[in-house]
Amino acid sequence: MFNDIGALELVTLVVLAVLVFGPDKLPKVIQDVTRTIRKIREFSDSAKQDIRQELGPEFKDFEFEDLNPKTFLRKQLDNDELGLKEIRNGFDLKKEMAEVTDAVHGRDADPSSSGSSSGSSSAASGNGRVDMSKKPEKPGKTDKPAADDRPPFDMDAT
Repeated sequence: MFNDIGALELVTLVVLAVLVFGPDKLPKVIQDVTRTIRKIREFSDSAKQDIRQELGPEFKDFEFEDLNPKTFLRKQLDNDELGLKEIRNGFDLKKEMAEVTDAVHGRDADPSSSGSSSGSSSAASGNGRVDMSKKPEKPGKTDKPAADDRPPFDMDAT
């Protein structure tokens, strides 16, 4: 309940409580606070039991903590019926980032990691990798216009 309160904060609260209530009234205030918290918990537990009884036997496994969206999603994603664990375990972010970095810098990937980085068109090989390295231009064909030629004007592009 108080996971985020450190020792310094706890000491500060105790000193503040002693200053506000005084050393002679502090034990009675602590008892009143604990009694109030206990009553709130009992009321909450009885309300949960009443709701479970009203819902019927088909909701006997219903947990109120599942109403928290984070808990609900975590529970549903941990369910192995969808096969998400296999997808999550099969995806290695560090390996994927290393492959992208190698492709951007024009380095060949490790032969042990992918097995098909032969220099031919990897995108057509079916393994999903795109070869981003610069290829030498074919002789006789130049895609760049000459220095004095202007590129064609496209009205739709502007």
